[in-house]
Amino acid sequence: TLYPLPSKMSQSPEDSENLADAIANFNTIQSERNYQQAQDTLRRMLVNLDLSQRERSGLESEIAELSNMLIKLDRAVFQVAVFGMVGRGKSSLLNALIGQEVFQAGVLHGVTQERQQVVWEIDNWQDEFDLDKDTPATLQEAIEFIDTPGIDEVEGEQRQILAHEIARQVDLILFIIAGDISELELQTLSQLRSAGKPLLLVFNKVDRYPDRDKLAIYAKIRDERVKEILSPSEIIMVAAAPVTMRAAAREDGSMGISYHPSTPQVAALKWRIVEILQHEGKSLAALNAMLAADRIQKQTIDRKLDRREEAANDIIWQFVMSKAIAIALNPFTAADIIAGAAIDIGMIIRLSKFYGMPMTRSGATGLLQSIAMGMGGITVSGLVANFGLSGIKGLLALLAPATGGISIAPYTAVALTQASIAGVSTYAIGQVTKTYLANGASWGEDSPKAVIAQILVTIDKHSIVDRIKQELGSRG
Repeated sequence: TLYPLPSKMSQSPEDSENLADAIANFNTIQSERNYQQAQDTLRRMLVNLDLSQRERSGLESEIAELSNMLIKLDRAVFQVAVFGMVGRGKSSLLNALIGQEVFQAGVLHGVTQERQQVVWEIDNWQDEFDLDKDTPATLQEAIEFIDTPGIDEVEGEQRQILAHEIARQVDLILFIIAGDISELELQTLSQLRSAGKPLLLVFNKVDRYPDRDKLAIYAKIRDERVKEILSPSEIIMVAAAPVTMRAAAREDGSMGISYHPSTPQVAALKWRIVEILQHEGKSLAALNAMLAADRIQKQTIDRKLDRREEAANDIIWQFVMSKAIAIALNPFTAADIIAGAAIDIGMIIRLSKFYGMPMTRSGATGLLQSIAMGMGGITVSGLVANFGLSGIKGLLALLAPATGGISIAPYTAVALTQASIAGVSTYAIGQVTKTYLANGASWGEDSPKAVIAQILVTIDKHSIVDRIKQELGSRG
């Protein structure tokens, strides 16, 4: 027997309503869980930031952003940022939405010189739109409106950077125009769209156009200008600061026209913001927090690696100079070789502790031998040079009394040269050791010789020699 499958046609209106309520309740619960998870994640990140004072340097703004994001979630604030060119009525629009003259607005070029923000309690809009206090809109308790400088102002490049930083953090973007959209506006609108945030294009000052012209401009924007960027539901017409014209008698008895402020026409935009807030408010806030956390975590890891690299290089350079000084001051060939090897082994042990993989002396000696074999020519030539220079240096030292100190000058020149060669060798050994340890005490997929060869190519031997000589000279 075949039984008919249930269909929407067989569902009663009551069943459909119950299903819609169930889906809405599920979405609300899921949004709440995502929101709580975002709060917990940010809190853990801030508590468990494993950064030294040196690693924190340069990350202050990112850490502050993370902290502010958590405060925003804890306060249940929904952020709305307004962008647009000078004179499009951004500040006037925000004042109209809030119902108070909070943001500075005027006809002067660039009235808004920097970011301004005001927090507005959502209860005001719930009363205005007769919203149920138990609807998902109550998931966010306040709206924070953020006004930004005009995108075409002087020093606009810096302000655009500011605008994009704000766009990255906020939950909703309002882009204000006051007529047909310009090329700069279209370009900026596309860039802001790439932030991945809900975006509304607000056609302001429509009261200045006859109805026929207003609708023609709207249709052109919708069907030609932003067709690939926005849907028609994301384009809203408003009049933030409309004026009415009245005939008025002048003092001389003639008739003129006077302008009077009228009631703002922003109800459609208010309702659209409330819709987004009801259906997506908490989910958007959670998503923004997680995107920021992911970005900042990557920056933190990169900074930690950079700082660790710098600290490791400092360790290497300490041993480079120790070896250079020891070689420069020691006139005996055998002692040069023994002292140089001991310093290299000490450096490897120190680096291994720094990277959390401490080595014994025998382990460090074995690694030094492997590196020396991989370095090949540079080590052999360095060793030969050291043998030869050590002999000359020793002879000059012995001749010093007999020559009345005349041999001291050539002795110093030979000593500096020998110290520089030894320092370059230690620097190369240090860089190879650092790479090996940073890779988890592994050479990776390549052979040790191949890894060492790649590192040696990147080392500027001349600059290292110059630096060694300068430091030795300053200490002498």
